[in-house]
Amino acid sequence: MHFSKLFKHCPICGSVHFTDNNVKSKRCEKCGFVYYMNASAAVAAFILNEKQELLVCVRGREPAKGTWDLPGGFIDDNETAEQAVQREILEELNLEIQSEKYIFSLPNIYEYSGLTIPTLDMFFLTEVKDFGQLRAADDVSECMFVTINELHPEKFGLKSIKNAVKLFTENKF
Repeated sequence: MHFSKLFKHCPICGSVHFTDNNVKSKRCEKCGFVYYMNASAAVAAFILNEKQELLVCVRGREPAKGTWDLPGGFIDDNETAEQAVQREILEELNLEIQSEKYIFSLPNIYEYSGLTIPTLDMFFLTEVKDFGQLRAADDVSECMFVTINELHPEKFGLKSIKNAVKLFTENKF
């Protein structure tokens, strides 16, 4: 659900006079507070092994539970995109990134707790030195290596990830 339909009261004064200001904000007519729903920043990683197979995760939680995904997640407060991709790979896969290279970004819509959250997903090509400690953790239920020919975007549950996989396989970054 779009935030303008979900948020009915001003979070500052509680007034019901919390009205649409424009497409991405609401304004309280009583206290003047303006709330903006800007895109949240997120990261995702393309991790290839020595055989040039892509490390693919299976989502362990909603949204899109059970579908394929790339490892990654939201950027925390006071964190760079590079720090976020390193943290997320460690949390989800128990792997340390040797290097990361930003390759592109895509907009996404993330449905969570009944709220539609716009995101800007930043994609990195990452290198991992040692896969010996690889294990699915956090919100990843399992992970596996998939050959580029076996990658089917429709198996990925999130829109931006589907589009990213398609771009990645077409452009061979």
